[in-house]
Formats: sequence, C-alpha cells, structure tokens
Amino acid sequence: MKKLIVISVATMTAAVALAFLGPDLLNLYRLDRFIDASAKAYEADGGPWPHVNDACFTCHGVKGNSLHQGYPSLAGQPAVYLEAQLHNFASGARHSPNMGPLSMTMDNTQIKDLSDYFSKAPAVANHYFKPDAQLRIKGQQLVVGGNCTACHGAQLMGHDQFPRLAGQGYDYILAQFDAFATGARSEPTGMMKRIAEGASPEDRKAIATYLASLEPKQP
Repeated sequence: MKKLIVISVATMTAAVALAFLGPDLLNLYRLDRFIDASAKAYEADGGPWPHVNDACFTCHGVKGNSLHQGYPSLAGQPAVYLEAQLHNFASGARHSPNMGPLSMTMDNTQIKDLSDYFSKAPAVANHYFKPDAQLRIKGQQLVVGGNCTACHGAQLMGHDQFPRLAGQGYDYILAQFDAFATGARSEPTGMMKRIAEGASPEDRKAIATYLASLEPKQP
C-alpha cells in the first residue's frame, strides 16, 4: 500500500512538473537540436572549430557577403585575386591597419584555403545600398564607355587577378578609386591609376553608385 502511495505521489509530482516546466523543457530540447544541427553545418562548411575564415565574418559578413558599405564582400571574388591581396597586405604593398597584421599571421596554405573558400561562396546583392537614380545612370554610361568589362568580365564579376565589382560596397569602391588616384594603392597593369586620375570626384561617385547597385550574377 505504501509503495502504491509513493508511486502515486511521484506520478502526480511528475505531472505537475511537466505542466509547469513542459514548455521550458520542450524549448530546451529544441535548443539542443538547433545547436547540434548548427555545429554539424559549421563543420561541413570548413571542418572543426575554429575556421580560419571565422575572423573575416565580423567585417566581411557571413560567408563573405558584407552588410557594411565600407568593407568589401569577399564572396565570389576570384581566388587568384584574393590570394594576391592577402600577400600584398602581408608584405605591406597594400596598407590596412586591420588586414596587414591579420594576413601576416597566415601561412601560404591558409591563404590559399581562405581564398578558395570565399571564391566559391555565392555572392548576394547589396540590398543595403539605395542608389541615386541620376548618379546610377551616369555611372552606367561611364562604366560602359570605359569598357570596364574588358578586364572585369561581362557581368563585372571579375576573373583571375581582376576583382568582382558588381554589388560591392559603395564606400569601399569610392575609397579604392581615391587610393588609386593618389597612388596609395597600385595594381600590376597601372590601368586603375590612369582611370582614377582621369575621373572627376563626381564621376567616381557615379561609377561607385552604379557598381554598388549591380546584382552579382555568375558569368
């Protein structure tokens, strides 16, 4: 009899606990499943924690799609271009207070792996930029007239040592134009310096507006 009473009390206690804690227990179970699934997805994306690219997401966005107009999107950039830029940052050929020290910590294998990872990541549109309509039209005319596709590809998605321009951050593109014009940044062909020097400040804004507003499309 005493045993039955103990079992009954235990059952009632469990029932009461479930009544009050049921939703919390269910949420805890769901959280555990979510963490497990996220961990598996993380490892499938690049092996066990930590990934080399983890340090990149803060500025360059998840999988290299930046949400900030001042930081470039790495997704869809040609691997050759990314690799060259990381070496340039590491050697001091290209200056950046953030990328310089970071790239110097990477060995050649890590640089290759990082470049390959982002080159294969799908690029998304720059939804956080709202272009001025008139500047965009002017920018399109300048880009077409300047035959930018000759180097950067028909969809301006870049190839080999030429970077993707479509959908990049407006502030970033404008800053690079200014850097080429002043000589703070250079590239092997010297073409960008000549283009930047020949463009007025208003032209540079128009070109940056047009390029930032383009939706990245795979060639």
